[in-house]
Amino acid sequence: MQSCLSKNNFLHQNHLRGGLTGEEAEELRPSSDSAAEVKETISDGGNSWPAVQYDVAPYRTYHFFQQFRTADSNPNNFLKGVKWSPDGSCLLTCSDDNTLPIFSLPYNESGSLDGSASMPDSDSYAANVVVREGESVYDYCWYPYMSASNPDLCVLATSTKDHPIHLWDSNSGQLRCTYRAYDAMDEITAAFSIGFNPNGNKIFAGYNKTIRVFDVHRPGRDFEQYSTLSGKKEGQSGIISSIAFSPTDSGMLAAGSYSQTTAIYREDNMELLYVLHGQEGGVTQVQFSKDGNYLYTGGRKDPYVLCWDIRKTVDIVYKLYRSSETTNQRIQFDIEPLGRYLGTGGQDGLVHIYDLQTGEWVSSFQAALDTVNGFAFHPFLPMAATSSGHRRFAGLLDDSQENNPLNGHENCLSAWSFYSSTADDAANTDFGN
Repeated sequence: MQSCLSKNNFLHQNHLRGGLTGEEAEELRPSSDSAAEVKETISDGGNSWPAVQYDVAPYRTYHFFQQFRTADSNPNNFLKGVKWSPDGSCLLTCSDDNTLPIFSLPYNESGSLDGSASMPDSDSYAANVVVREGESVYDYCWYPYMSASNPDLCVLATSTKDHPIHLWDSNSGQLRCTYRAYDAMDEITAAFSIGFNPNGNKIFAGYNKTIRVFDVHRPGRDFEQYSTLSGKKEGQSGIISSIAFSPTDSGMLAAGSYSQTTAIYREDNMELLYVLHGQEGGVTQVQFSKDGNYLYTGGRKDPYVLCWDIRKTVDIVYKLYRSSETTNQRIQFDIEPLGRYLGTGGQDGLVHIYDLQTGEWVSSFQAALDTVNGFAFHPFLPMAATSSGHRRFAGLLDDSQENNPLNGHENCLSAWSFYSSTADDAANTDFGN
């Protein structure tokens, strides 16, 4: 069977097309009250990374809301998270109408970011591509070596209700191939969570008490299956709701479960190393620190993101508060490229920034007027993206709420800039290896 990805292209090809010019930066420069300052520049393998001072609020660079108002097909449509592409060229979101819009960062003819696209009363620009699924989307992720300079690598994976895993072309929105899992009745069963391994040659998918592993180059129904429970019912029970891999060469992966547990496995043979207990609600996200020594987990109806030292897993290191104690929504958090700060959304419409060295709250900023369910740092630039929205039940709304449409700061997608006088240098830095 023909491979969906070229095997000769499994190389990291970070491609970033320039940053702001000096003249454009002056036009976009916010007031001194809202501009973030770079405290220092940290060198990582020859690449300069801006260390943003997060105690000053960012400013909104691009904003989208009108194209998510699908009143005819889904009056209660809302966004469900946001993810930057690994090369930083575009961002991907998902909405309850089973679509996944992709927005490429706008560049002008000189190869610099176009700040004129931002308009306060309308969408900054239309989505470049919209991937359309047939049922509710459970999870989605980018191919880890996605690069706008190589169309073969421009793919993303999705998992939807009653469907196999789909691999989509992010340039055309066309389906490339599928990865199908079957239950004991030989019927297709859907994955609740998916993730590419760091090498990009396998897809790990979470099911009920099971993790299945697909070879990216062999679409179809071939997979390896691992039970998360042993014969004595020891291990990890429940639906595997989230999967993340260590960014180091440790060969470990973490899997969260709706049974309120997080387990650490070996990637090569799925050997269970240990199980973490302590989440108040079902785990909805797991993420390793940049050095791979710590693990951060968040859950539904749980007001805390927990920090675990995976070298000594007995106790929780600290808890980071967020407003999520009354919702079953998946509320995303993310760690900046430097690994020093974590940002998370919440039901209060705020994004909270925490210092991971101390576990202390640093700052917050108003990102929307409803639940901020998605937050993601740009992989290279001092930028971030947020998505907002939650399900609104018509029968529970009063007359004033039903008659008034959503405003531009509800059910919206925004790109934010943490800006400084040296951000021009950071934005124009070549981050390719």
